[in-house]
Amino acid sequence: MTSVLIADDQALVRVGLRKILETDPETAVAGEASDGEDAIAEARRLRPDVVLMDIRMPVLDGIEATRRIIQERPATRVLILTTFGLDSYVYDALRAGASGFMLKDAPPEEISAAVRIVASGEALLAPAVTRAVIEEFARQSPAPPPTPPRALAELTPREQEVLDLLSRGLSNSEICERLVISEATTKTHVARILQKLNLRDRVQAVIYAYEMGLVTPGSLSTELRKPR
Repeated sequence: MTSVLIADDQALVRVGLRKILETDPETAVAGEASDGEDAIAEARRLRPDVVLMDIRMPVLDGIEATRRIIQERPATRVLILTTFGLDSYVYDALRAGASGFMLKDAPPEEISAAVRIVASGEALLAPAVTRAVIEEFARQSPAPPPTPPRALAELTPREQEVLDLLSRGLSNSEICERLVISEATTKTHVARILQKLNLRDRVQAVIYAYEMGLVTPGSLSTELRKPR
């Protein structure tokens, strides 16, 4: 059973999300929060698997709330929800540790699927906002360091190949096809990459790849992953 905390300053939105999630027998709504400070307190008290987090909230915004929740309990996954498809805060939210991003007007089945994907440890970006995120990466990413981090040198040649494809938005099945390896082998490579580079998930791998200069604007696919 996946426990979820809903954080949004609009009561009607919280009610709607609760109704959507309660239709999934494998998901339980643990509680609700109406602002960022409340979200932090409830996350600390309830220890949910996933927090559905609005970006724009009073008292404390969703970005800072995300950062503090992840710092206190890294196992908690945060899925950002907003009505703003081109929100300039998306990049900052992902840097803060969010594992995914969805629009509030997404179909109910996609929101439920998004929660399952994020809860399983994977990352997710809605196709409608991915291009904006990529453009923001390109605009905000600092110049790559002159000397690559030692952690990159610890990757095997095959892991470097997998990281390159992963950073370009390919799914595990697509990586399997490209490298002619099994899905189990792909999952093992991805897990080792994230462990060696101390990254939370695939979204963080994309950010890392941009910051290290491993991938350039225009080279990513049109989406990281969308709910199935």
